[in-house]
Amino acid sequence: MAASMRLLVRRAIRLSHRNINVTTAGVLGRSGCCWGPSTCRCFSDAAGDRSTHFGFETVPETEKAKRVYKVFENVAQKYDVMNDAMSLGIHRLWKDMLLHVMHPQPGVRLLDVAGGTGDIAFRFLEYVRSQQELQRRRATRSMQTPSWQDISDNYSTENGYESKESRAVVCDINKEMLKVGKQKADSMGMGTDLSWVVGDAEELPFDDDQFDIYTIAFGIRNVTHIEQALQEALRVLKPGGRFMCLEFSKVTNPVLARLYDAYSFQMIPVLGEVIAGDWKSYQYLVESIRKFPDQEEFKGMIEDAGFYCVKHYNLTGGVVALHSGFKL
Repeated sequence: MAASMRLLVRRAIRLSHRNINVTTAGVLGRSGCCWGPSTCRCFSDAAGDRSTHFGFETVPETEKAKRVYKVFENVAQKYDVMNDAMSLGIHRLWKDMLLHVMHPQPGVRLLDVAGGTGDIAFRFLEYVRSQQELQRRRATRSMQTPSWQDISDNYSTENGYESKESRAVVCDINKEMLKVGKQKADSMGMGTDLSWVVGDAEELPFDDDQFDIYTIAFGIRNVTHIEQALQEALRVLKPGGRFMCLEFSKVTNPVLARLYDAYSFQMIPVLGEVIAGDWKSYQYLVESIRKFPDQEEFKGMIEDAGFYCVKHYNLTGGVVALHSGFKL
């Protein structure tokens, strides 16, 4: 109930801000841009509506979310197969690296936004369980010739491990993607400690300070207002919580960049047509990568949202970047 009320209040505030911006834009005249920070978006002179990009196409902001939803609704059933085909399986290594850098410990709560088919959440739960097992083995080895005090201490510690239950919440705006993720979870026997929630990255249906880790993998470039999604990530994280984003970025090597562009535009839409029967959706996905900010620009956006200790790590020559920041 509290989360619902907070969501309604945030929506009312955002709508009031938008009305103020539209009035300001009218005062400015033909320039079509509002006063204020550089993140403020421009308005079209003709219709008075704000526009954004959908791949290389310019569309009204209100239309982008609908189009993105349709893209992922179309590809949901073949999403995992296409990830393997497009990246030659390398996406698995990128996601493994995300978990390696995250290094979650038993007891933490994860929110995976745009988590659809559950890849990050599954890895998270498996990693945490492996850490629990490792801690138990270390405790057992240290108790080869224990004193009574050691036995007492170890008993308390083991009970502490058992009480530290980690949970993962997968939040995605697309019901079809979540449906596929739930089916995978059932087939893998990973239904426990895992929740599935329909929600918008720009207006998360959670109270403040709820999660230890927020992840979004290959999803933030599809958000209409990236700044708003980052603000929401900050809001739902606990103090000391960590933001982690895995996203396609700018290739740093010129030779690799040319090869990557040729492969992306000439092969990926073809694979989409052959495997998923959908050329246009994968053409959009390729174009959306080129419209996303590069590593340094996105780092600045994360810092502007209020995160500290922001870093990024290039993977596969910058094809993908792993971004990390903390809420203090």
